[in-house]
Amino acid sequence: SEEYAKLLAVAAGGMLLTLVFVHIAPEALERSSQAPVLIASGFRGGLALNVGLRWFSTRASGQVPSAPAMVAAPVLAIAIHSFFDGIIYAVTFATSFEAGVFAALSLSLHEFPEGVIAFALLRQGGVSSRYALLFAFLASAATTPLGVIASAPVVFSLSSEVIGNLYAVSAGLLLFVATGPLMAPLRSQPLGRGSIALAIGVIFALGLTHSPLNAHRHADTVGFVAVTQGV
Repeated sequence: SEEYAKLLAVAAGGMLLTLVFVHIAPEALERSSQAPVLIASGFRGGLALNVGLRWFSTRASGQVPSAPAMVAAPVLAIAIHSFFDGIIYAVTFATSFEAGVFAALSLSLHEFPEGVIAFALLRQGGVSSRYALLFAFLASAATTPLGVIASAPVVFSLSSEVIGNLYAVSAGLLLFVATGPLMAPLRSQPLGRGSIALAIGVIFALGLTHSPLNAHRHADTVGFVAVTQGV
């Protein structure tokens, strides 16, 4: 994994960038009238968080920030997005049990790329494979049920516009992750290898977004908007 960590990061960047443009951002635009501004705000927020963590690390150590500190912001962005996903799944289950089951089935496909991305980032930052796997799981998988648990008691008090706003912010955060930390290794990779890794990520993401389970997820989105507007 040390040998191919940077190429995996580039592939993950292509995967996430494609998911943001094809899947996440369009959903945010459907759910929030303020989505363009909030997506831009999320992107700037990710940038500010990354710069802030690097500054804090430099000030604390008096040296160049460590690699793990530099990847903390994008991994946190993935965790925030997954937490918002949990809120949306809670609302979907509140809509109907059947819709919730389909959402749960699509969850594995929807969250898997984010887990790969988080793992690639952590390995790129010098974190051991064992801890990278653990932290990637916590960021991309454990945060989603946490979002369900945290939001379930108040889920019907949130309007579709509020959820849409939160989703748009998370889309901007992930856009920063895709175009910033994940694409950085392209500078140090041979053009051919980097381009192939990027293309593999894009193709894999397109396959996910056109899978049958993702069609169920789109249907769940329609149900989500309808029920929250009704509430």
